[in-house]
Amino acid sequence: MASRNGVLIAGGGLAAQRCAETLRRKGYDGPVRIVAAEPVAPYDRPPLSKGLLAGTVDEASLAYRPPGWYDDQQVELFIGRRAAGLDAAQRRLYLHDGHELPYDELLIATGSRARRLPGAHRFENVHLLRDLADARALRHALRPGAHLVVIGAGFIGQEVAATARSLGAEVTIVEAAAAPLGALLGDDLGGWFSDLHREEGVKVLCSTTVAAFHGRDAVEEIELSGGRRLRCDAVVVGIGVAPATEWLQGSGLPAGGVPVSSGGRTALPHVYAAGDAAMPFDERRGVHVRSEHWEAAGRSGSEAARAILGLAPGRSALSSFWSDQYGLRIQYLGDSRDGDVVEIDGAPAQRDYTAVYRRAGRPVAALLVGRPHALPAARDLIESGSQTLPATEQLKETA
Repeated sequence: MASRNGVLIAGGGLAAQRCAETLRRKGYDGPVRIVAAEPVAPYDRPPLSKGLLAGTVDEASLAYRPPGWYDDQQVELFIGRRAAGLDAAQRRLYLHDGHELPYDELLIATGSRARRLPGAHRFENVHLLRDLADARALRHALRPGAHLVVIGAGFIGQEVAATARSLGAEVTIVEAAAAPLGALLGDDLGGWFSDLHREEGVKVLCSTTVAAFHGRDAVEEIELSGGRRLRCDAVVVGIGVAPATEWLQGSGLPAGGVPVSSGGRTALPHVYAAGDAAMPFDERRGVHVRSEHWEAAGRSGSEAARAILGLAPGRSALSSFWSDQYGLRIQYLGDSRDGDVVEIDGAPAQRDYTAVYRRAGRPVAALLVGRPHALPAARDLIESGSQTLPATEQLKETA
């Protein structure tokens, strides 16, 4: 399949990379171009809050492919160039610097951006953690004895807190909900995450919000909703992400996330979307929803490439993600929000357990703590729809 303008990929994350790889692997020989807003080639983001922040991995190791791969595969990179507009009728992508690029097929994979806390980001010591530049800035702020306040107890906030503790910082997590991840896992298991961090010396303040920031150029104290004040040397805001699709305003696609059907197809001809920018249709709920997870981004990028090539979709897989905290691997499969009961196998107090969520008896999700080798068994359990919990030895980590 050859073409004049080829496939243009707006975005430089995992979905973009997997789309380009799949196109070449499946024999596409037309032009492939990637437009990446950051001034670097596509790289892996999960280590930003873990190994890179801790200083145990270097930036070069994050690259998805060595620099020569793009030349060898004839994938043209436009780095430091940001998508700014789309004319689908003329099949043209407009860039922030005034240039425009024609295409035959377009993949929207511009990802997401960190949500900002009103009034916080005018201070020089308030950080987000979404890209390499964010990680570099935050790494310099983490030193033994430094007082770090993490606002938001999602997985990114928790990973930053765990990494900061390993570097000797004094850490406080401020969470508006009654428990970390309570909306996803329920307050009981969310409370387990509170306990995990407290055992490691982190202060965890739930059902608490920020009332005010005090300081001139830098935040010196944070005033909480109950009147308490926290001293701080640095602040990390981790209150979620929003799709980076505002540049689609006026294109015929919504600017708050792009609804897609099978293969990432949008409502516009020759335009596809994948990763955090896309909103696949959830048949169980009957609505379009975003995933925001690494595994889903990679899979959707590959599926969009297959759709562009007219190939049948690959085998669907359960949504999944993982987190590393205090040397502990935490994994999650499915969607626990569909569950009405949870069964626990193992010992939460010993950081060794599996929680299986069920709805009407059918397993819909699983949380694995300290059991990385149990993931295949948990996946099989959910996909088979078993009514009985597997034997303990099946769900435990094995050597």
